[in-house]
Amino acid sequence: MSKDYIAARQKKLNSLLKRMGVEALLVTSETNVTYLTGFGGDSSYLLIGKAQTVLISDARYTIQIEEECPGLDVYIRPSTESMTTALEKVLKKAHLEKVGFESHVVTCSLLDSLSGITPAIQWTPLDSFVEELRMVKDASEIEETRKAVQQAQQGFGVLRAILTKDMTELQGAHELEHAMRRFGARQAAFDPIVAAGERAALPHAIPSEKRIGESPFLLVDWGAMTQKGYRSDLTRMIIHGRPTSKLEKVYNTVLKAQCAAIEAIGPGVTCKKVDSVARKIIDKAGFGKYFSHGLGHGIGLDIHEGPRLGANQSTELKPGMIVTVEPGIYLSGWGGVRIEDDVLVTRDGHETLTSVPKEFESSLL
Repeated sequence: MSKDYIAARQKKLNSLLKRMGVEALLVTSETNVTYLTGFGGDSSYLLIGKAQTVLISDARYTIQIEEECPGLDVYIRPSTESMTTALEKVLKKAHLEKVGFESHVVTCSLLDSLSGITPAIQWTPLDSFVEELRMVKDASEIEETRKAVQQAQQGFGVLRAILTKDMTELQGAHELEHAMRRFGARQAAFDPIVAAGERAALPHAIPSEKRIGESPFLLVDWGAMTQKGYRSDLTRMIIHGRPTSKLEKVYNTVLKAQCAAIEAIGPGVTCKKVDSVARKIIDKAGFGKYFSHGLGHGIGLDIHEGPRLGANQSTELKPGMIVTVEPGIYLSGWGGVRIEDDVLVTRDGHETLTSVPKEFESSLL
């Protein structure tokens, strides 16, 4: 990750901290530490403020930090020293009076410890503070997401090519992840969902020993994680048996809703507005009560992050945001259909980052 992008993120955060009246922020979320430093390890905290930025880690990561974060001030705690003791040393050296903490991450136990070792510091809860910054991606993050999309799409192409009716859902999921790794992914962005027939009615189905040939259609929800930790998230249907009129109707209803919602995406549009566009189409077709989740979510270093596309989400979309658009219809005892793409909000509208064909005919194997 370029030092320029990291420096820009830190500068934005420091401006926000100043506005909130705090001198620094203790970052304990591993994902947020990565976002603000480029460091990809774990078990590390970051104290960031205008006067100082210090990464607190241990000797396992000394070389990795030098490679990933050259020039960053680092406190490497010895194996005999607890993180609490390391924090106490760093905080006392910083001479701070008012420090923010990630209240959605910090446990009551850690907060008690912090208050005990630093009685002179006023601890201020800042909920999802860094996550707010992460919602708008910079150019390097958009490029990484494009890479994650490409790795996922290449993996899916392999799965379609080798799919057999004797293959189980679980085998299909394993083959898909293996293929994505072959194309450069660090790993799958999440455990792939491969669900045949009636099991596709489970939005988060866990792949089973059910054979794909036992049902005429298959739902595949998958994504890739790049070496730098950015993720993609797609869903497609594979129809390998003779399609019924019911399947075609459900599929085309979901597709129509998804395309309309994507078309509605642009800067200044609220997340709930985009959700409503898809939901109205599914409602009108008579399947409203079978669309049981929000329309989509942001992706990045986490597979689910802000913003959320949902009926109660008033956040306005901004250029640089990347969201999934994934309407679905789930009919118990029959199955489900979901179609999902990753969409970048641009200055004048949107760009669909995914390009796997999704017309009904293209789903036929």
